[in-house]
Amino acid sequence: MPVTKLEIADRSQFAHGESFGETGSYELIEGKVHFAVDPLNPRNQVITDLDLAPRDSAGKVEMSADFAVLKPSELGRGNRRLLFDVVNRGGKTAFGFNSIPSIEDPTAPLAPGNGFLMRHGYTVVWGGWQADMPDVPGLIGLQAPQAIGPGGPLAGKILCQFQSDIPVKSFLLSHRGHTPHPPADLDDPDATLMIRDHPNDQAAPIDRGDWSFIRSEDAKAGSEPSHIYMPSGFLPGKIYQLVYVSKGSTIVGLGLAAVRDVVSFLKYADGDAGNPCAGDIDYAYGFGRSQSGRFLRQMIHLGLNDDEEGRMALDGIIPHVGGGMRGEFNLRFGQPSQDICFICPEMFPFTDTTQVDPITGATGSLLDKLEEQGQVPKMMFTNTSGEYWRGDAALIHTDLETMQDADESPSVRRYHFAGCQHGLGAFPPLEVRSGGGRQGQLPFNSVDYAPLLRAALVNLDRWVTTGEPPPDSRHPRLSDRTAVDSQSVMDKFASLPGVPVTAKTTRALRLDYGTESHLSRLTNLPAEVGQEYPALVSDIDDDFNDRAGIRLPDLTVPVATYTGWNLRHHSIGNPDLFIGITGGLAGWTLPFQKNAADRESAGDPRRSISERYSGRESYLQQVRVSAQSLVDEGYMLAEDIPGVSERAGLKYDYFMGENRAS
Repeated sequence: MPVTKLEIADRSQFAHGESFGETGSYELIEGKVHFAVDPLNPRNQVITDLDLAPRDSAGKVEMSADFAVLKPSELGRGNRRLLFDVVNRGGKTAFGFNSIPSIEDPTAPLAPGNGFLMRHGYTVVWGGWQADMPDVPGLIGLQAPQAIGPGGPLAGKILCQFQSDIPVKSFLLSHRGHTPHPPADLDDPDATLMIRDHPNDQAAPIDRGDWSFIRSEDAKAGSEPSHIYMPSGFLPGKIYQLVYVSKGSTIVGLGLAAVRDVVSFLKYADGDAGNPCAGDIDYAYGFGRSQSGRFLRQMIHLGLNDDEEGRMALDGIIPHVGGGMRGEFNLRFGQPSQDICFICPEMFPFTDTTQVDPITGATGSLLDKLEEQGQVPKMMFTNTSGEYWRGDAALIHTDLETMQDADESPSVRRYHFAGCQHGLGAFPPLEVRSGGGRQGQLPFNSVDYAPLLRAALVNLDRWVTTGEPPPDSRHPRLSDRTAVDSQSVMDKFASLPGVPVTAKTTRALRLDYGTESHLSRLTNLPAEVGQEYPALVSDIDDDFNDRAGIRLPDLTVPVATYTGWNLRHHSIGNPDLFIGITGGLAGWTLPFQKNAADRESAGDPRRSISERYSGRESYLQQVRVSAQSLVDEGYMLAEDIPGVSERAGLKYDYFMGENRAS
């Protein structure tokens, strides 16, 4: 077994010993897990450059990762299920099931939120998989070796993309603050810097004499260059792409093996091996959000769910808000944090059944490797309107040859969380995002879709353990004309007063990275840009809300319009571009007018709140009926009806109040 040692650094009571239903209290175990991966094992052959990794005396490739296990204090009191949270840039995400939108401080104690995962008895595990994590306390990362060629560390081209919300003169040579990739030659004349306004625009070159590679201002003497510098400054909102030769390529694909192997260890190893969950786990599920959802799509595509002994690690997988993308998770000079589908080298195939690209002639299915191996976990691909508006989510259920709905694997469900943005919506609607301070032209989307995630996990568990089929897939479809071109829907929003629109929506691109891209080596940088993929989103109803997908009472008994897109505020530059298109897609909330007089005065085509509902209680009764329908259909849990109703009441009061946002 590749896990050689589980080094426990700390054990502590979770939530001060709080008891969660029949499961009781939980304990948190933290430490480091050590691996020795067999480079000759056939199941590891897909890991790029594993053959170039240094080996120990036994011929194995060593690595280590941070880990944390949150388990019932008393074994036997849980549900014998493991939920592996594929951390997002080192941060925990699974507590979204507990209605905690995000954990901004990685050093802060874990808060239980509504306690859903613990009340249901899950053992929750976090393990490092990303090898370029910055040195920030509390983040969970992977320590992996570099590939070593005949001449030492590898050298080759790399692409970095930058965008800032404020004027700056330098950028770190990485994505979102991760470990920088130093240039091999400070004065490389072939290094190129390009600028564009829109991801689908042609880039314009910036003269090589206008910028340079530098060390950071606070770097130690003799350190490697870590920044790009332009004396005239980088403009807010503009998209910059830098291509240069870097030296040193970490074997990032080992992160996929790290996830597989730590899950397999906790699921199968005995107590003598140091397994704190020995004999207490029957099934394991994987959850990843955004970056880590794309990571799971990559893991699925590569078939890296069977361990070195041929046993299935994850029995069920939920790649959440990953859209149709994968990423640089198994690439020479890979940057796992990169999350932009307009430069992403890992895209096609998108679907879980065979798909043909009529433009390139490429053919394949996301599940080809898993089906060839004969062990296919159950999967639920969940996306919000944000990933559809980015331009790639609909590709997971579209036949590109016929432009009809693609067939669906019997092991898959595809769910669209209608009218939601990439992350859980906060209420009251935020004007400015916490943390980065990013602002859109309208207040952010305020729909909390956590109830849909909770139901998905319960349904996945039943599917895996009892064979009970989950609710049918629900998403925009070409067959019923609810899946339509994104620009045609954008044009409809132009008739809604106070809503700024863009003349150009975003679309995923066909990118040719050269003849070695199938070997996870990119020889064309930047890529040769081919034709755009079709960009389909849900059509909208008379309230400008999504018609298709799983519609929460926010949409079926609405007091506002909710979208998965929002344009950048003028103060952060490039106001014709979707906010978050290079990370963290955002939507907006626009309440209905309070009454008919206000509606007529504003020229708002949507019926006012007072015209829809005779009063607060009438409104809430309709909310409860709508929520119960979702429960009856299996898309929501009965335990969430009170919370959904309470939040609806808050929205009604807020939007009907005197101090509501104008």
